[in-house]
Formats: sequence, structure tokens, C-alpha cells
Amino acid sequence: MAIEAELKALVRDPETVLKQLEDRYGAGRAEVYRDTYYDASDGSLMSADRELRIRTVHGPDDTRTVLTYKGARVDGASGSKPEAETRVQDADAMHEIVRGLGFVVRIEFEKRCRNYTFERDGRRMLATLVRVPELNDATFIEVETEAVTGDDLAPALASVREVLAELGVDEIDFTTELYTDAVAAARA
Repeated sequence: MAIEAELKALVRDPETVLKQLEDRYGAGRAEVYRDTYYDASDGSLMSADRELRIRTVHGPDDTRTVLTYKGARVDGASGSKPEAETRVQDADAMHEIVRGLGFVVRIEFEKRCRNYTFERDGRRMLATLVRVPELNDATFIEVETEAVTGDDLAPALASVREVLAELGVDEIDFTTELYTDAVAAARA
């Protein structure tokens, strides 16, 4: 399974970072993600740092649904995880299947995203500016690429760090806190 080599940071000046993204990579794709995270009834999936998510993405031209499984973190500093993902034709059926297998909804929330895809160091990269309404509309940036093996993770993360530095994002603002945990804490 490939590893999602990703870094996430709190954005203190969203307008400046947005301008940098637009200047470097062109107009971004505005999308709304509706995420549903599932867990085993005893909480064992998420307590083992694994994730099972159904995401429905509403874009300007289409709506698509993706099923994602993420294994436990393989790099504590970045939070990078092995990831398997596939597009789903029928979102309602997929939710029924997952529930039928005994999984229960742990948390659901919305993310408002602007996505930029580009090449860097021979890698396909995705930069996403994220607002989560339940987190006081805080803005985050995620930059990710794929590491094919564990040995490829360090160079992949180095490329991600370079992109973030070029956008003016300081490493002091990096975070490994999961949105699921942040939203759950905000609701408590």
C-alpha cells in the first residue's frame, strides 16, 4: 500500500497563502468535502490509529464519492499513513455496506477546500487550502504526495516541506492533529 506523504499546517495569513497558490499553480478547484468516519463498535479501529472514511466531494461540475482506508502512522513527525482509496459509484450503497459489516459512524463533518495539483521533483502533488466551519473557520493547508515505499517517504516529505516553505508556511505551524479529533473536541 502506498504512503500518503502529507504535512498539514495552520495558516495564519490565508489571503497571502491563497495568493501564493494562485500565482504559482493557477486557479484552484473549490470543493466541499462531506466526510463520514467509521469505526468498529468497540472503537478499536481509530484507537489503533487507523481510519475508514467515506467522503463525498461536491465540486462546481460534479459530485463524487471516495472510500478510503488509512493504516496507522508510519512517521510520527508528519502523521503520514499508508492509504488505499477507491472511487465509489453509489454513496448510499457504500454507507449501507460499511454499516452492514458492523462499523458505526464515529464522526461526520464538512471541509471547505480549494485544491491545486502540480508536479514537483517528478511527483504529482496536491495542495489543499482547508476551512472547517466547526473549528471557528480556522484555515489549514495540506500538501501531499505519494511515497511508493517506506524508503521513499523521506524524499517525498522533503519535497512537501519545500512547497510549504515556498508558500511562506513556517514549520512552527505544522500540526499532526487529526480533523476528527479537533472537531470532536470542538463539539465537546
